[in-house]
Amino acid sequence: MSDTTEISEASVEAAVVAALAAIDAAADSAALKVVRGEHTAEGSPLARLNASLRSLPNDQKAAAGKLVGQARGRVTQAFASKENEIEAAENAARLAAEALDVTALPSRWSAGARHPLSLLQERIADVFVGMGWELAEGPELESEWYNFDALNFDEDHPARAMQDTFFVEPTNAHMVLRTHTSPVQLRALLGNDLPVYRVAPGRVFRTDEFDATHLPVFHQTEGIAVDKGLTMAHLRGTLDHFVKTLFGDDAKVRLRPNYFPFTEPSAELDLWHPTFKGGARWIEWGGCGMVNPNVLRSAGIDPDVYSGFAFGMGVERALMFRNDVKDMRDMAEGDVRFSQQFGMVV
Repeated sequence: MSDTTEISEASVEAAVVAALAAIDAAADSAALKVVRGEHTAEGSPLARLNASLRSLPNDQKAAAGKLVGQARGRVTQAFASKENEIEAAENAARLAAEALDVTALPSRWSAGARHPLSLLQERIADVFVGMGWELAEGPELESEWYNFDALNFDEDHPARAMQDTFFVEPTNAHMVLRTHTSPVQLRALLGNDLPVYRVAPGRVFRTDEFDATHLPVFHQTEGIAVDKGLTMAHLRGTLDHFVKTLFGDDAKVRLRPNYFPFTEPSAELDLWHPTFKGGARWIEWGGCGMVNPNVLRSAGIDPDVYSGFAFGMGVERALMFRNDVKDMRDMAEGDVRFSQQFGMVV
């Protein structure tokens, strides 16, 4: 046929009957798609009849157009009806295939596993509790005063910048997601009689990239001791006992001068890791120092009478070099296979 196909009731009805028969015979959505192309697309009988309208005399176009339009409407309606029918049938078949008997016994069962980060945090806490320290907790949504001001951070300190800290709207409320667990230490000083020996494990937040060595949400363990007569020697002895308990009798610490707003003097904490997989070596782990007198004054403590020391380290970093974890993202993605490597500890 050409585009000048004769338009008559017989030719239009024949095209409709052929289309309806093909639609009715379509068994699935793929077959219906083929039928749609054969009976409605360019070159189909109905399409050629519609194209023939251009060549009719003007006085015949209205009647012929009505005839062809009604025919195309019948076919379109049939397609829509069949499409709904097929879609319902295919959905029912898919649901039947995916059906799961939740009362059936599983073919395979395995015990759950504690996350290794939780286990390591508890192990660290146990070490300090064994030395007579107390555990302390605080809110993750913290005021700027506790998170920065009271810890001797200047107003223009880089850590206050939006690229480092998650500020909570409205910003004039001066609330942040805590960037360290140091506010817990300050709360311990404000809410308790002296002396104070507290260790604060917890989750902290910074606008870091999510990559092999950084997480925007991670865990720290920080400790603070305030008493009469405390010195750097007490800090060194505490940390030395801590690393020997956690890494073995051959482990030791090294303190290198550094700067932190909330301690003075301050030091970088290095760990001699005797069983590191690549060979024994020094590893940078955290920060520490004597509590800055300004921090003591913020808590209403006379620095001429009391002194203190503080320290902090990342738990994820400790897990990496203690258990040879290569990618920090594995700790955050929730894959049970990661936890299973450490044994099925309940």
